[in-house]
Amino acid sequence: MTVEESNGKLVIQAVKNAVDRFGASKDELIPILNDVNREIGYLPSEALDEISKLLRVPKSQLFSVASFYRMLSTKRRGKHTIQFCESAPCHVAGGQAVWLAVKEHLHLNEGETTPDGKWTLLTTSCLGICAVGPVMMVDDDVYGNVDASLVPSILDKYQ
Repeated sequence: MTVEESNGKLVIQAVKNAVDRFGASKDELIPILNDVNREIGYLPSEALDEISKLLRVPKSQLFSVASFYRMLSTKRRGKHTIQFCESAPCHVAGGQAVWLAVKEHLHLNEGETTPDGKWTLLTTSCLGICAVGPVMMVDDDVYGNVDASLVPSILDKYQ
Protein backbone atom coordinates (compact mmCIF):
# COMPACT_ATOMS: atom_id res chain seq x y z
CA MET A 1 0.00 0.00 0.00
CA THR A 2 1.37 3.40 -0.96
CA VAL A 3 1.48 6.40 1.37
CA GLU A 4 -1.23 8.09 -0.72
CA GLU A 5 -3.52 5.04 -0.43
CA SER A 6 -2.89 4.85 3.32
CA ASN A 7 -3.60 8.57 3.77
CA GLY A 8 -6.74 8.26 1.62
CA LYS A 9 -8.04 5.45 3.82
CA LEU A 10 -7.36 7.52 6.95
CA VAL A 11 -9.27 10.45 5.45
CA ILE A 12 -12.25 8.27 4.47
CA GLN A 13 -12.28 6.68 7.94
CA ALA A 14 -12.16 10.09 9.66
CA VAL A 15 -15.15 11.23 7.58
CA LYS A 16 -17.11 8.05 8.28
CA ASN A 17 -16.39 8.36 12.00
CA ALA A 18 -17.63 11.96 12.04
CA VAL A 19 -20.77 11.13 10.07
CA ASP A 20 -21.46 8.15 12.36
CA ARG A 21 -20.99 10.41 15.40
CA PHE A 22 -23.24 13.27 14.20
CA GLY A 23 -25.49 11.65 11.59
CA ALA A 24 -25.65 12.15 7.83
CA SER A 25 -27.64 15.37 8.11
CA LYS A 26 -26.99 18.76 6.53
CA ASP A 27 -27.87 20.22 9.95
CA GLU A 28 -24.69 18.61 11.31
CA LEU A 29 -22.42 19.94 8.58
CA ILE A 30 -20.31 22.23 10.78
CA PRO A 31 -19.76 19.65 13.56
CA ILE A 32 -18.81 17.06 10.92
CA LEU A 33 -16.38 19.42 9.19
CA ASN A 34 -14.91 20.46 12.54
CA ASP A 35 -14.49 16.86 13.67
CA VAL A 36 -12.72 15.85 10.45
CA ASN A 37 -10.58 19.00 10.55
CA ARG A 38 -9.46 18.20 14.11
CA GLU A 39 -8.77 14.55 13.26
CA ILE A 40 -6.73 15.18 10.11
CA GLY A 41 -5.49 18.70 10.83
CA TYR A 42 -7.27 20.22 7.84
CA LEU A 43 -9.96 19.37 5.26
CA PRO A 44 -8.30 17.78 2.24
CA SER A 45 -10.18 17.55 -1.05
CA GLU A 46 -10.78 13.82 -0.52
CA ALA A 47 -12.58 14.57 2.76
CA LEU A 48 -14.80 17.17 1.11
CA ASP A 49 -15.59 14.69 -1.70
CA GLU A 50 -16.63 12.02 0.80
CA ILE A 51 -18.68 14.42 2.96
CA SER A 52 -20.37 15.73 -0.19
CA LYS A 53 -21.31 12.19 -1.19
CA LEU A 54 -22.55 11.11 2.26
CA LEU A 55 -24.51 14.29 3.06
CA ARG A 56 -25.62 14.99 -0.52
CA VAL A 57 -24.27 18.52 -0.30
CA PRO A 58 -22.41 20.11 -3.24
CA LYS A 59 -18.67 20.27 -2.69
CA SER A 60 -18.77 23.98 -3.52
CA GLN A 61 -21.05 24.55 -0.52
CA LEU A 62 -18.69 22.56 1.71
CA PHE A 63 -15.75 24.62 0.49
CA SER A 64 -17.68 27.85 1.20
CA VAL A 65 -18.35 26.77 4.78
CA ALA A 66 -14.81 25.47 5.28
CA SER A 67 -13.26 28.69 4.03
CA PHE A 68 -15.62 30.92 6.03
CA TYR A 69 -14.87 29.58 9.52
CA ARG A 70 -11.39 30.28 10.92
CA MET A 71 -11.48 27.03 12.92
CA LEU A 72 -11.56 25.09 9.63
CA SER A 73 -8.90 24.94 6.96
CA THR A 74 -8.61 23.47 3.49
CA LYS A 75 -4.83 23.83 3.71
CA ARG A 76 -2.56 21.76 5.90
CA ARG A 77 -1.71 23.60 9.10
CA GLY A 78 1.12 23.20 11.53
CA LYS A 79 0.99 21.09 14.66
CA HIS A 80 0.43 24.33 16.60
CA THR A 81 -1.72 27.20 15.35
CA ILE A 82 -1.19 30.72 16.61
CA GLN A 83 -4.10 33.13 16.27
CA PHE A 84 -3.16 36.73 16.86
CA CYS A 85 -5.81 39.35 17.54
CA GLU A 86 -5.46 42.32 15.22
CA SER A 87 -8.43 44.32 16.55
CA ALA A 88 -8.12 47.98 17.49
CA PRO A 89 -8.03 47.44 21.29
CA CYS A 90 -5.15 44.96 20.98
CA HIS A 91 -3.35 47.19 18.51
CA VAL A 92 -3.64 50.22 20.80
CA ALA A 93 -2.38 48.14 23.74
CA GLY A 94 0.86 47.29 21.89
CA GLY A 95 -0.23 44.54 19.55
CA GLN A 96 1.99 45.69 16.67
CA ALA A 97 5.19 45.02 18.64
CA VAL A 98 3.91 41.60 19.74
CA TRP A 99 2.91 40.73 16.17
CA LEU A 100 6.36 41.65 14.89
CA ALA A 101 8.00 39.59 17.67
CA VAL A 102 5.92 36.52 16.77
CA LYS A 103 6.70 36.88 13.06
CA GLU A 104 10.42 37.36 13.79
CA HIS A 105 10.61 34.47 16.26
CA LEU A 106 8.99 32.02 13.83
CA HIS A 107 10.20 33.57 10.56
CA LEU A 108 6.61 33.49 9.28
CA ASN A 109 4.09 35.82 7.74
CA GLU A 110 0.33 35.65 8.24
CA GLY A 111 -1.21 32.48 6.81
CA GLU A 112 2.09 30.62 6.53
CA THR A 113 3.23 27.34 8.06
CA THR A 114 6.82 26.59 9.02
CA PRO A 115 8.66 24.17 6.72
CA ASP A 116 8.88 21.62 9.55
CA GLY A 117 5.08 21.70 9.94
CA LYS A 118 5.24 22.84 13.55
CA TRP A 119 3.62 26.30 13.42
CA THR A 120 0.89 28.09 11.48
CA LEU A 121 0.43 31.83 12.04
CA LEU A 122 -3.00 33.40 11.59
CA THR A 123 -4.61 36.71 12.43
CA THR A 124 -8.13 37.08 13.71
CA SER A 125 -10.33 40.12 14.09
CA CYS A 126 -11.16 39.49 17.75
CA LEU A 127 -10.75 36.80 20.37
CA GLY A 128 -13.35 38.41 22.60
CA ILE A 129 -11.14 39.37 25.54
CA CYS A 130 -10.19 42.92 24.65
CA ALA A 131 -9.71 43.91 28.29
CA VAL A 132 -6.47 41.91 28.44
CA GLY A 133 -5.00 42.86 25.05
CA PRO A 134 -2.76 42.28 23.27
CA VAL A 135 -4.09 38.74 23.01
CA MET A 136 -2.97 35.63 21.18
CA MET A 137 -3.98 31.99 21.20
CA VAL A 138 -1.72 29.01 20.72
CA ASP A 139 -3.96 26.06 19.90
CA ASP A 140 -6.66 26.37 22.61
CA ASP A 141 -4.50 28.29 25.11
CA VAL A 142 -5.23 32.01 25.45
CA TYR A 143 -2.55 34.53 26.42
CA GLY A 144 -3.50 38.06 27.45
CA ASN A 145 -1.49 41.15 28.33
CA VAL A 146 1.25 39.85 26.05
CA ASP A 147 4.23 42.03 25.33
CA ALA A 148 6.99 41.35 22.83
CA SER A 149 9.42 40.14 25.49
CA LEU A 150 7.03 37.31 26.46
CA VAL A 151 6.73 35.82 22.97
CA PRO A 152 9.78 33.50 23.13
CA SER A 153 8.83 32.04 26.53
CA ILE A 154 5.21 31.49 25.42
CA LEU A 155 6.23 29.71 22.24
CA ASP A 156 8.94 27.69 24.00
CA LYS A 157 6.18 25.98 26.03
CA TYR A 158 5.24 24.13 22.84
CA GLN A 159 8.68 22.62 22.11
